[in-house]
Amino acid sequence: MSAPAPPLAMSDTDREVLAKVARSTSAAHREVIRARVLLDAADGVGNRTIAAEHGISAMTVRAWRSAFAAEGLKYWGTVKKGRGRKPSIPAETIAEIVRMTTKVTPKGQTHWSSRSLAKELGISHSTVHRVWSELGLKPHRVDTFKVSNDPAFDEKVIDVVGLYLNPPEQAVVLAMDEKSSVQALDRTQASLPMVPGRAGTMTHDYKRHGTTTLFAALDVLTGKVIGQCLPKHRHEEFLKFLATIDQEVPDDLEVHLILDNYATHKHAKVKEWMTKHPRFHFHFTPTSASWLNQVERWFRDLTEKNLRRGIFRSVPELIDSIEDYMKANNQNPKPYVWTATAESILEKVTRARASLNEQANQN
Repeated sequence: MSAPAPPLAMSDTDREVLAKVARSTSAAHREVIRARVLLDAADGVGNRTIAAEHGISAMTVRAWRSAFAAEGLKYWGTVKKGRGRKPSIPAETIAEIVRMTTKVTPKGQTHWSSRSLAKELGISHSTVHRVWSELGLKPHRVDTFKVSNDPAFDEKVIDVVGLYLNPPEQAVVLAMDEKSSVQALDRTQASLPMVPGRAGTMTHDYKRHGTTTLFAALDVLTGKVIGQCLPKHRHEEFLKFLATIDQEVPDDLEVHLILDNYATHKHAKVKEWMTKHPRFHFHFTPTSASWLNQVERWFRDLTEKNLRRGIFRSVPELIDSIEDYMKANNQNPKPYVWTATAESILEKVTRARASLNEQANQN
């Protein structure tokens, strides 16, 4: 009969680690049992007694003792190559899911759902969902984009981005645009306030009480906004807003306005006004590139924080609300930080054009 194994040599630190695992309710069951076995071995309990106590074989106890004596906790929790749970989805199935999702559309439809694709392939919809989740495939979503075909695209991008990243001295840079046809919308029934356990509510239908056009110029350096609500967005209103900017900006500063290519901004009367005000300089964004104008980001904030949930019973009430928002903005302005260089933008657009050309050739 062989002599009982001596107590397993173990440092206080290792004992503390194993004791924590042995008490764990979230660790893997195998790791918990192994920790308890090693602690019993360190206390001098015999291999057969340990095996009977924990429902494992004496051979397993000896193997765990030997591994700990040789390696300690260095490889604790590491699953050796070839062991552990095998992938439950064959590689061929994954490849077919990806191919069908990206290359094929269901008959009469624009995209697959997890259930329709699962039915087509004869697998469970949870399998399709797992593959989509792991690979980031989202056929139910689509992002919109438009690559500008402006022949002067490169020059305009370099010009506008240069103003953002390296603004001229003794000058103010204003990102300017109109938010036209802002509606004064009233709800058909009273809205209910938010209470614990329930979001605020408002009716899906509404009553229209007219519109206004917001002219806004965002100071890209400070985040302050010069704004004015006017009935329309013709060149007459644009000239009124230019006069407002002229009054608001100190006389000793040049004024660089970033604008889109709307015809109003290039009207003959506007050009005439420009000759009389030489401190004003217009910088036009490329066509189909409104994302290059920072004031569009401010318009989005205005919509989300003021207009979308607003209830306005008249146009004057709408204008008062917009002006209150601008006052609050200018009391604590926060500029938007522009980080993209002109080079990075042009490289991305070049890749997009190449992809579009490749897709067009395939079709």
